[in-house]
Amino acid sequence: MPVKPDQLRIVYYPHPVLREVAKPVLEASEEVRRVAQRMLQLMHEVRGVGLAAPQVGLGWRMFVANPTGEPGDDRVFINPKLSNPSAETHVHEEGCLSLPHITGDITRPTRITIDATDLQGQPFQLTSDELPARVWQHEIDHLDGILILDRMPAIDKVANKQAVLELEQAAGQG
Repeated sequence: MPVKPDQLRIVYYPHPVLREVAKPVLEASEEVRRVAQRMLQLMHEVRGVGLAAPQVGLGWRMFVANPTGEPGDDRVFINPKLSNPSAETHVHEEGCLSLPHITGDITRPTRITIDATDLQGQPFQLTSDELPARVWQHEIDHLDGILILDRMPAIDKVANKQAVLELEQAAGQG
């Protein structure tokens, strides 16, 4: 069934697609390009720095990102893979567009490399030890069905318990 990009919206926890492992995107088709453009639009509307396809209800291995917020820095990552994580890690507070009002201290490798395909079907590789590295790791977690709830320390889970309960109740699961 074809996707209607203009109908895509950000989905919230506990939507089941957020816990699924996303499937590879077979080609950078016109449909994929339209979905990517809609995802970038949604990400900018809510002032996010990244948005994964599962966050708009699609089980695709694709995400968009723009850690700088500059118009020319939008990037699409199709079938991304991470490699060469640094042994050095850094703790930083993260939030998530699918978990509004929830934040936690997340430990991630400081430096990482990403390989992906762009909207023209061309492979590319990037390495970062700054905010992009954290964004890539966060978004790939989404493609693997992992949420910041799974990575935050127990004290943050306790601090966010009410907000998580409210999301579950809003979805009729609480």
